Amino acid sequence: MTVVNRQIQLASRPQGEPSADNFKLVEATLPALAEGQVLVRNHYLSLDPYMRGRMNEGKSYAQPQPLNEVMIGGTVGEVVESKNAHFAVGDKVVGMGGWQEYQLVDASQRGVLQKVDTTHIPLSAYLGAVGMPGVTGWYGLVKIINPKAGETVVVSAASGAVGGAVGQLAKVRGARAVGIAGGADKCRYVVEELGFDACIDYKEHKDVKSLSAALKAACPNGIDGYFENVGGMILDAVMLRANAFSRIAMCGMISGYNGEPIPMTAPQLILVNRMKIEGFIVSEHMEVWPEALKELGTLVATGKLKYRESVAEGIAAAPEAFLGLLKGKNFGKQLVKLI
Repeated sequence: MTVVNRQIQLASRPQGEPSADNFKLVEATLPALAEGQVLVRNHYLSLDPYMRGRMNEGKSYAQPQPLNEVMIGGTVGEVVESKNAHFAVGDKVVGMGGWQEYQLVDASQRGVLQKVDTTHIPLSAYLGAVGMPGVTGWYGLVKIINPKAGETVVVSAASGAVGGAVGQLAKVRGARAVGIAGGADKCRYVVEELGFDACIDYKEHKDVKSLSAALKAACPNGIDGYFENVGGMILDAVMLRANAFSRIAMCGMISGYNGEPIPMTAPQLILVNRMKIEGFIVSEHMEVWPEALKELGTLVATGKLKYRESVAEGIAAAPEAFLGLLKGKNFGKQLVKLI
């Protein structure tokens, strides 16, 4: 069968804040399947903050996104044609298909595609709560913060796919969970739907002193663990309320994604409080993924781990949805529905 594939490519590298002009929509006819290959029709593609860093050419933990090639990204979909004994037409799969409607893959390469069961878990959740974002939250919380019952864990970007999982996993472990999010609606969702003990709207606080006072009120016993997605003023305010031997899992620094400097106002607190601060990249810890996904999958399937999705329609909508994600316009996990 002749298949026309539409994909979004990176056309140019952003200077400062990215725009829609950095992307282009390309159409191409896919070749016939070779032995061992599988054709997947992507149903959803994932939009994640890390993609902003890949758009730059500078040194980072991952290779830059090449120009004039399909944008990198996680996908879930269905096998529509197969010349591989391990995959049958109709199989639901998750992979790194990128910003495109179809992916043609050599499925004999280990780990390129994973079959998933959608009996109790929606397909889209494998890009969020039961996918890379969920495992990211699980790793930072369980392996770095490692909260004890009764301790206080603070999470920035708490209404997002990663942050929302962190707080709920902290509650499962008997910890107090306090979120930081942008806007009253997001804060209400974090407390009322996700079950956090409190949530602070950072938009109501113009300086570190104000935000620190809000954290003091929400965390009367101080902060034992902090899951960092933002950096900047929020990190400074958390540092002022951190307890001795507190732990910080450094996951993201979205406040500096467009090249802004991110000074830390009181690094001496790391010493004073004997703090542990550890950065991590979840793809470097594949050995824990089965354990993490087992817990996350069970919690989602039984309705104990809640999540929300923002869904843009169609491949052409991906760039604007991504730019909105970087500005916090999404609510929960940002997806693009392709079918």
